Amino acid sequence: MKKSISLLMVLFVILLLVACSNDENNDKSEVDSTEEAASNEELTKMKVAYMPNYASMNAVVAGINTGAFEEQGIEVELVEFADGPTIIAAMESGSIDVGYIGPGAHVLAIQGSADIFAFAHLGNADEVIGNKENGVREISDLKGKTIAVASGTSSETILNMTLNEAGLTEEDVKLMDMDASAIVTAMISGSVDAAATWSPNTTAIKEEMGDNAIMLSNNVRYADQFPSIASWVVNPKYAEENHDLLVKFTKGLYGGMDYRVENLDEVAKWSAEVAGLDAESVKKETGDGDWITSDDLVEMIENGDIDIFYEVQQENFMTEERLTEDELVPVSDYVLFDIMKEAAE
Repeated sequence: MKKSISLLMVLFVILLLVACSNDENNDKSEVDSTEEAASNEELTKMKVAYMPNYASMNAVVAGINTGAFEEQGIEVELVEFADGPTIIAAMESGSIDVGYIGPGAHVLAIQGSADIFAFAHLGNADEVIGNKENGVREISDLKGKTIAVASGTSSETILNMTLNEAGLTEEDVKLMDMDASAIVTAMISGSVDAAATWSPNTTAIKEEMGDNAIMLSNNVRYADQFPSIASWVVNPKYAEENHDLLVKFTKGLYGGMDYRVENLDEVAKWSAEVAGLDAESVKKETGDGDWITSDDLVEMIENGDIDIFYEVQQENFMTEERLTEDELVPVSDYVLFDIMKEAAE
């Protein structure tokens, strides 16, 4: 009888321990689920505009894939655009939070439509390409020819400098204003004699046209006269209201920049996946810019190089009559150096 009572007591204790264990596991599971939900709630969603090329995508895509943005509590939603002016217009409407622009669209920042919160790089993605079959083999052959270009972009700037080198003006040629995809089609079909565009359009044109496509000029040709600056921009009102968030985003961007420098091909693969492009084609774009680290950027800010780049850019816009002398402003009016510095701390 005593043995039976003892056995029952042992069984009771075992059942009690199992029940407590299950309660603890359930409690832990509930806590884990709560913490996970809270963690997800803490992520701030940001809509980020990019263009489908390596130069535009590499830092932000690397920041996403390495978790650099998530570490800052940010969830990035990428939205594709064809060019910088359209991105700035989208920010003005409130449909985009921040975005990447090439050199040409910087005139809008100088005029007050956007603030620059991060210097991206000096680029070499723009080219003026001639069609040999249509009689364009050198810059001077552009006289009287039809040239496709997207107005307001960095490629238009390179085209103007190319024409100027040959002593030509826009009045000496026939310009056709087109969007990026239309430029590629027009060149390949032979309906235009030359085109001013950027990567990956330049790669697509040269691959399709073969020897009939000749590169007449690019950013490097005019680097001493026109630094081809790419930047990350934001609407001024958004910047004023979201200073801390911009600092966090820039920290994430820095993480992507630093990873990219040592992993160009891997980041090219990631970029291709995001934009639905061929990975090998995107890898060919890894030479489209001077890729720097966050430490390099801070050094360039401290030694004044960044200031000089943007000052020269303003002078060039004025020379091109895209800016008037009255529109020239101090670089610090539209370049948020405080964001760049705080993000590096």
